[in-house]
Amino acid sequence: METLLVLAAGALQLPAITTAKRMGVRVVAADGNPEAPGLKLADKGYAINILDADACLEVARKENINGVIHICSEVSMYPMGRINEELHLHGIDSGTAIRSTNKEKMRRALEAACVPSPRSIGAVTGEEAMRAAEQINGPLIFKPSRNSGSRGVSRLGRNPDKKNLLRAFEYALCESRDNSVVIEEYVEGSEYSLEILAWDSQVHVLTVTDKETTGAPHFVETGHSEPTREPDDIRKEIEEVAIAGVKALGINWAASHAEIKLSERGPVVIEIGARMGGDFITTELVPRSTGIDMMAGAINIALGHDPDLSPRHEARGSAIRYLTPQPGKVLAIDGVEAAQNSPGVKIVELDVGVGDVVPEITSSLTRVGYVIAEGTDAAGAIANAEAARDAIHIITEARCK
Repeated sequence: METLLVLAAGALQLPAITTAKRMGVRVVAADGNPEAPGLKLADKGYAINILDADACLEVARKENINGVIHICSEVSMYPMGRINEELHLHGIDSGTAIRSTNKEKMRRALEAACVPSPRSIGAVTGEEAMRAAEQINGPLIFKPSRNSGSRGVSRLGRNPDKKNLLRAFEYALCESRDNSVVIEEYVEGSEYSLEILAWDSQVHVLTVTDKETTGAPHFVETGHSEPTREPDDIRKEIEEVAIAGVKALGINWAASHAEIKLSERGPVVIEIGARMGGDFITTELVPRSTGIDMMAGAINIALGHDPDLSPRHEARGSAIRYLTPQPGKVLAIDGVEAAQNSPGVKIVELDVGVGDVVPEITSSLTRVGYVIAEGTDAAGAIANAEAARDAIHIITEARCK
């Protein structure tokens, strides 16, 4: 029996554990939280610091694993790369892990391969950030060099004043795991993500996902739908740029999640992660819309096998819409049952109750619930998801004033 190590064992990682066990694979899970639900669900669980490459490698050796996977997160990409290198397993190496998690190094790799991406300059001090802003000379995006989920992201217009520029720099720096910030030109355009599997130097796009965000200043994602409603010629352009980006970063024998914007000059790469996407895109939307079990495919690739990409049902539409009520203390919630019984709705999840406080939406961690729905096509799935979302009323103090 083959053994798979799953790094992180929280709620988002449970599909990897359950799918691997269904496939007859022995699962070892590791997480820094001893109460993580996946530790009990796995055949063997370890409460360790999954940012510690040596600790993760020790578990991998002890359990004689055949593959390692880290989904819907980036915190353990480097330990995963180290494990693959040291144990000669299929998957990304540590260099690819660094390039795919550090936005500054990612930009340089994309530029070297002539893959379209925004102009970008790294900074570790406020003075460097000010010089970068002058060089880019346009609307700006400030990002932590290493983090995800829109944490620390903000947008500034052309020629921002020193106070606002330094505030944006410090906000990004506080969220950066690499103690540095990336200042980029802001690219106008529609946003997409691409869900991708790469193995044996083949790069296969499973689907293109349309994306919605809160917009400036933080651009927190509020919805996704599949398949894209763009015409085939545009879809192919987007796919070609994403595939070029995956190759430029050296991603092979791994799943990847590419984020693309369609600008006036064509598709440009915003980010590419050497992992499955979060926000339930790859665990819920992809299998519902394509019929392809992407999780099983990613697990097979991690174990060194070719994935089975044959669809299990006809293509359809799928969508997720997040709940974004006004910030404030929750006074009442209604409409949940109506949402659950709405046409096409498959999942309704609320993360707040009466008495809880709804925060301002500044990152994906501050969203308070979601609805997942299907339809005969993307438009139908979106309509079903939004009808269910709109049926839920979260009344806060702020809304009552």
